[in-house]
Amino acid sequence: MNFLQGLKDFDKDNIKPEIMSKIRKEYVVHKDFKPHIVAKASSAAEGLCKWIIAMDMYDKVYKIVAPKKAKLEKAEKEFAETMTLLTAKRTEVQRLEKQLSELNSKLDEAVKKQKELQDSVDLCNNKLIRAKKLIGGLGGERTRWTACAENLQKQYDGLAGDILISCGIISYLSAFNSIYRSRIVLDWHEFVKKLNIPTAEQFEMVDILGSDVRIQQWYISGLPRDSFSTENGIIMDNSRRWSLFIDPQAQASNWIKKMEKINNLEIVKFTFSDYMKKIEMCVQLGYPVLVESVGEEIEAAVDPLLYKKTYKQAGIEVISVGEDVIEYNKNFRLYLTSKLRNPHYLPEVFNRVTIINFALTLSGLQDQLLGIVVAVEKPELQQLKEELIIQNAENKAALENTEEKILKTLSESKGDILEDETAIQILDDSKILSAEIREKQVKSFQIEKSIEEFRVKYQGVADHSAVLYYCISDLANVDPMYQYSLEWFINLYITSIQKAEKFRMIEKRCQSLINAFTFDLYNNITRSLFEKDKLLFSFLLCSKIMISQNKLNEQEFMFFLTGGIAVENLLENQCKAWLPQISWDELCRMDDELPAFNDFRNTFVKNEKKWKRIYDDFREDLLWPEPWQSNLSSFCRLIVIRVLRPDKLTRAIGTFVKIEMDERFIKPPPFSISLSYDDSYSLCPLIFILSPGTDPMAQLVKFAEEKKMSDRFRSISLGQGQGPMAQALIEEAQEGGMWVCLQNCHLATSWMPSLEKIFEKLDYINTHDMFRLWLTSYPSNKFPISLLQKGVKMTNEPPTGLQNNLLKSYISDPVKNPDFYNGCLDHEEMFARLLYGLAFFHAVVQERRTFGPLGWNIPYGFNDSDFDISVQQLQMFINESDDPFEALTYLIGECNYGGRVTDDWDRRLIVTILSDFLNTSIVSDMSYVFSRVGDCYGFPEKIEHAAYVAHIQGLPAIHPPEIFGLHTNAGITRDLQDSRLLLASVLMAYGETTGGGGMDTDKQITVLCTDILSKVPEAFNLETAYQKYPVQYTESMNTVLVQEMERFNRLIRTIRATLMTMMKALQGLVAMSPEVEAFSNSLLMGRIPASWAAVSYPSLKNLPNYVSDFVNRIEFLQKWFDEGKPPTYWISGFFFTQAFLTGVKQNFARKYTIPIDKLTFDFDILKGEESSTAPPDGAYIYGLFTDGARYDRNKGVIAELLPKILHDVMPLVWIIPIREKNYEPGTRYLAPVYKTSARRGVLSTTGHSTNYVLPILLNTLEHQSHWIKRSMALLCQLDN
Repeated sequence: MNFLQGLKDFDKDNIKPEIMSKIRKEYVVHKDFKPHIVAKASSAAEGLCKWIIAMDMYDKVYKIVAPKKAKLEKAEKEFAETMTLLTAKRTEVQRLEKQLSELNSKLDEAVKKQKELQDSVDLCNNKLIRAKKLIGGLGGERTRWTACAENLQKQYDGLAGDILISCGIISYLSAFNSIYRSRIVLDWHEFVKKLNIPTAEQFEMVDILGSDVRIQQWYISGLPRDSFSTENGIIMDNSRRWSLFIDPQAQASNWIKKMEKINNLEIVKFTFSDYMKKIEMCVQLGYPVLVESVGEEIEAAVDPLLYKKTYKQAGIEVISVGEDVIEYNKNFRLYLTSKLRNPHYLPEVFNRVTIINFALTLSGLQDQLLGIVVAVEKPELQQLKEELIIQNAENKAALENTEEKILKTLSESKGDILEDETAIQILDDSKILSAEIREKQVKSFQIEKSIEEFRVKYQGVADHSAVLYYCISDLANVDPMYQYSLEWFINLYITSIQKAEKFRMIEKRCQSLINAFTFDLYNNITRSLFEKDKLLFSFLLCSKIMISQNKLNEQEFMFFLTGGIAVENLLENQCKAWLPQISWDELCRMDDELPAFNDFRNTFVKNEKKWKRIYDDFREDLLWPEPWQSNLSSFCRLIVIRVLRPDKLTRAIGTFVKIEMDERFIKPPPFSISLSYDDSYSLCPLIFILSPGTDPMAQLVKFAEEKKMSDRFRSISLGQGQGPMAQALIEEAQEGGMWVCLQNCHLATSWMPSLEKIFEKLDYINTHDMFRLWLTSYPSNKFPISLLQKGVKMTNEPPTGLQNNLLKSYISDPVKNPDFYNGCLDHEEMFARLLYGLAFFHAVVQERRTFGPLGWNIPYGFNDSDFDISVQQLQMFINESDDPFEALTYLIGECNYGGRVTDDWDRRLIVTILSDFLNTSIVSDMSYVFSRVGDCYGFPEKIEHAAYVAHIQGLPAIHPPEIFGLHTNAGITRDLQDSRLLLASVLMAYGETTGGGGMDTDKQITVLCTDILSKVPEAFNLETAYQKYPVQYTESMNTVLVQEMERFNRLIRTIRATLMTMMKALQGLVAMSPEVEAFSNSLLMGRIPASWAAVSYPSLKNLPNYVSDFVNRIEFLQKWFDEGKPPTYWISGFFFTQAFLTGVKQNFARKYTIPIDKLTFDFDILKGEESSTAPPDGAYIYGLFTDGARYDRNKGVIAELLPKILHDVMPLVWIIPIREKNYEPGTRYLAPVYKTSARRGVLSTTGHSTNYVLPILLNTLEHQSHWIKRSMALLCQLDN
């Protein structure tokens, strides 16, 4: 208490200076002498600290204030004095303040004005900053946008013409292929320019109607990246009608499926029973629909959708589909695709849909194959490539969105954009984003460039493989069963790449890939081809590869196939003593049309003797006269062989393929069910393409046993009403892992769509891995394309060659069975010899098919079942009858084999042939031989089965035609037919779109039309003919003449009308219909047009020879009309020969009052070829040619042909009507007369054959059977 009181009473006014000095030195200045700091130690100390600080402050103030108090008094005195003065001054201040107020007002106005000016300066500065920002943001785009603006201006300038052409493409050209479309667009573009319609310098539809972003999205969805496919996408996108894609490779289908997958795409077919329900559902929900496998007709049920017949009902857009009215969602889209390679749609279909040709182009396929080979070789690189494509698409889309945003901002900004801070910020952000995107694009481009540098090393593999695909796709033109899908091709391509020999050097690796895939493809394809088409495929493969490598001139190739543009040759044959006229004509065209053969004709004539030696004894190793031996390429040598010795062409083509490719490509792999099975899987059908004379079922059953599937193998032969049973078998088998074989699919074409639908429902979930569907069918254009393209195809034909046929008979059941072979006790030798004779007969009748009409008028499908039943009957009758020959001859000749024979002359032939192989001499004469050409065609000494097999194996590999009863020249005829068939097949596969000449195609056709029109006369005046040659009872030839004129008038009018239409079509005056196009192709190929053939007499001549022959026939009738009834008749010149023959009989019948049905013809062959007088009865005829023999004028008999001379001209033949009872043929040979060498014909509406004329009796020194086996006949005209 005392301490506290002492503080209160402390004398603060008299504090000693030394105390204050110490306090100020030691305490106040100390850094911790602060109340809040001291308080941390003691609250009492805090108060004492504050007291000391207060005393210090008081002491300072007190010592200052005391002197000031003294001064205060003095100051107050002075204050009073000053106040007086102040009053005076205040009065002065008031005056000054008033003046200041006035000055402040002026100052405020000046400051306000200054602020306004400063604000204006700041705004300008801000605008300047924003302007610099805007310019900085968009300035980088200046160059590009300026270029874009200029480009847009050019597009606007040419918009009228460009849109006009684009509309034309969408409306008229969508159905055409890339080559034809490009050609027409080029013509249109030039035409538009000539009309001075504004258009771009280089027209590109993609630039006019395409969007880069949308196109990139299409590419990602699987659209091929070639320009043609891109155009097709644009056509689809801009067409008002729904699109129908011609899509043989399923490229459009795959693209649409990927593109529309996210939109709930529904896939249907018109063959589905519920397809309309699914489509109606999609119409209402706005889902896209893809209709696949559309045929040549579109179901009428979808017409309202195709025509988009929508209308409003209660404010809602609806459409009537059938009897239902359903809501129409505007998001609904309809696509249709067809797998047909070359469909023929009616005009009404074009009015309903936009037909787009989506056939894969060469460049599109090359790009796909390049991607595949790189993906297999360097998968990470191809993956990066695909990622870059997606990234680029995204970048382009983002860039386009950015640009749209910029343009939108600029267009929507109101007032001065420099004052719009938000707009400026958007533009600035867009600039940053755009820069980032462009940077990404630059990097992508650099990466893509490095990838492309690697990819280009494999470009040769892709280019080569693409050519191979088009080789196999063209085979469908040869046979409708030769269908191969792109998917199948690509799978084989990948497999070959994986199997091919590896090399470090890319060049060697690429060559390895090319070699491996080419051979793998050859092996796989040839397994599915008939024998006649295997060399064709090899040659097609070789030639297309050479054309793609510019090693083969396409003009030379087309000449090789067609023989050039077939105009009449006015140059006389200077080697006519030995060179056929057709060879001379082609030789002249070869000289005229092909630069490689310039002056060939002249040098040929100069070296005639050397060329004749080559012609007479042609061998491939012979040296040709110079300069042709040195100058001609291997293919040009083929052309010469085609011209001089076409019968040697097939062998020469084999040699050509061997030289240019490899010997492996002319040695197709043997038939193997096992290899085909290895290539299959449960969802892949195995298809046997059947040919006459073969049945694969026995081999299939045996293979099933080998695979231990015999107890799970089922088969059914299709036919009427068998469909449900077949379906039940398939359903059972797919679940249980069984094999099902449906035989003879060609007999159930109406059920084939059901089979296709069944197969499409199979998948890996509902189908057992062991399930296999085997199908057998003869070629049929009704067989489902999808099954053919998915399936593994096989052909198994009867063995070719006498030796192979015989061997097959002896190593097959029942002959190989010892129990059967030794089944004739006590008659072993008789059975063995007659069995061999029957096997020989079986081989001969099959091999004669290879000789065409010389072998059989109609090619019959003799097969193993005919032989099997015959040998069983042979054994039975030998065991049960002492004289089995008559019964066996009837059963075998008339029933087993003869039952297949429908032609009377063939029936005569087969019985005659059988007599050589089934007779008593075979048993009694141990030296009996089947042919006089060699003892090897007799019997072995022993009768054991092994002895006969050894004997057969010792036979020559090549057999002369005499073995088959034919003349040596028949081999030439056969080789000629093979060569013609091969060339025709290659032409079908290659396409009939161009000729062999050097002129423009339109000019070639115009020249041909003009030339033919100048030769074809006007129609006969029938009214004048009726007046001059009226119907007379005693002269039937008047009626014959007038009727012939009527028939020829129909043909004349058809020829002239079609030629005029063709020329008008070329001038654009009439539409180029499919018929007119086919007509133009026939002209270019030198063939008789189908429209002429439909109203013409039968003819196998080429076009120029047909026209010449036609003109000669007209002249024959005109001369008859002008000069009266001729003494001799050109029988070949009649349109309807039967009318002439009936007229001859009718004249005789009326002259002698004999019923015409009691008459027949006898014949007398005269020595001369002309006669100035007519015979008393009957008629003299000329114009016949021998086939299979010649006529010996010295002896008056038919005789053997001379070497290499296939036909002979007959002298005058006197047709003599006689009573049937007086008809005595004697030992003469009854030779059938045919109009053409095809021999076979069909019955016309009159009951007569379109080809067969009548039989003529000819004298012979040989037995009739000799000429029957020679197939000796007479022809009214030769092929050329």
